[in-house]
Amino acid sequence: MIEGILIDFGGTIDSDGIHWFNAFSEAYALVADVPEPLLRDAYVNTERTLGRNPIIRPTDTFCKTLQTKITLQAEYLQSKGITIQAQDTILYTCYNKVVKHISTVSKPVLERLQLPMVLVTNFYGNMHTVLAEFGLDHLFKDVIESSVVGVRKPDPEIFRLGVAALGLEPSHTVMIGDSPDKDIIPARSIGCYTVWLRNSAKGNDPFALPDKTVSSLREINF
Repeated sequence: MIEGILIDFGGTIDSDGIHWFNAFSEAYALVADVPEPLLRDAYVNTERTLGRNPIIRPTDTFCKTLQTKITLQAEYLQSKGITIQAQDTILYTCYNKVVKHISTVSKPVLERLQLPMVLVTNFYGNMHTVLAEFGLDHLFKDVIESSVVGVRKPDPEIFRLGVAALGLEPSHTVMIGDSPDKDIIPARSIGCYTVWLRNSAKGNDPFALPDKTVSSLREINF
């Protein structure tokens, strides 16, 4: 019997399974013609830079976090000879989609779930600020954030920390996430029930073996 919920943030709460590279790609296409391999390099370089350096502050909002990412991406692209104008267009295209999705989909779903929830996420140390920004901070018993606890997905230990925060056995816990490799496989490895939020662009992953697959958080009911 499921008595508690672990849930991912990026790609799960902020969108219905849409990877952030794809979200950025759509926004960049509005203002510039950037070859996909180069934009992917800019995306990966930015994530690695943020992972190695404490650039994001605990008080930074999600909007500020996106702005920082876009600035770093644009700097990388500039070093490759591509100048990005209208960075604010990219920023608010991305941010407004998140605001709309959380307010119309994620928040109503999370508010109707009647089980204790713990957020398990790879993030930058500002997740409490982000949750307050979107009016979600009251919904979680605890937040297990990679940069705070020193463990990153797909290490199963981060899910053990989430289960411990719930005070439950893994078999009584469900993990909801969009990544087969970072959410489903490691959570299953410690005995959690798993729900994969599958975006159609991701295809099927026969190795993830989720207990349940959904295409939207709206389909989840515990």
